[in-house]
Amino acid sequence: MHILITNDDGIHAPGLQVLERVADAMGADTVTVVAPEADQSGVAHSLSLNDPLRLREVSPGHFAVKGTPTDCVIMALHKILDGRRPDLVLSGVNAGHNVAEDVTYSGTVAGAMEAAILGLPAIALSQSFPPGGRDAIPWDNVETHAPGVLRRILDLGIAPSTLININFPRCSAAQVQGVSICSQGKRDAALLRVEERLDGRHRPYYWIGFQRQTSEPAAGSDLAALAADRIAVTPLQVDLTDRENLARYAAAFG
Repeated sequence: MHILITNDDGIHAPGLQVLERVADAMGADTVTVVAPEADQSGVAHSLSLNDPLRLREVSPGHFAVKGTPTDCVIMALHKILDGRRPDLVLSGVNAGHNVAEDVTYSGTVAGAMEAAILGLPAIALSQSFPPGGRDAIPWDNVETHAPGVLRRILDLGIAPSTLININFPRCSAAQVQGVSICSQGKRDAALLRVEERLDGRHRPYYWIGFQRQTSEPAAGSDLAALAADRIAVTPLQVDLTDRENLARYAAAFG
């Protein structure tokens, strides 16, 4: 099995190394890593059209692209692999979860989405971090549980134009309470904040951020699964069409 790995945290991110070990544990005979040169968190499914892409081989089978995760997948298929198609694309492991509305911002999810658009089975993986922050991320959680979850998903099969979004809870591997198949959750819009600060010349600058979830997440959602220390598995579709309202609008317009 040939597995292509990408991410949005960059070529030197620890989650990328974790995902390589997961691929090895799954029995991959070939692993190709194509990741952004620098952190591309939050770039969503953006494509570089106004800047050239720079490519360098970091080490055998490991390539850095000065571009987005979407660029990385395209470069992998059309340049690095020269038309050879991997059996599976894994994107991650992201430092921090990608649930609820995160999926629309996430470069990790976008890497998997681009692979799905190109007709490849694709899975995004993200690891929540505890209150201690990124330095306290329980990477052993992914290494312990991801190979089994991934094998089960592959046995079941991934439908065309579908990607799988997996999020691991912030607890240790031993504390994981199981796997939940979830819908995409929804956060309270009030959680979004803009923080104003002053630079050395007392001119304002701003950071966009999120406050911690305080309301009860909806049952069956990815947010609820993580809150219960369960692994959240959410199938996502490339087709964003709202079928119910498609029929309603079609009827209204005759």
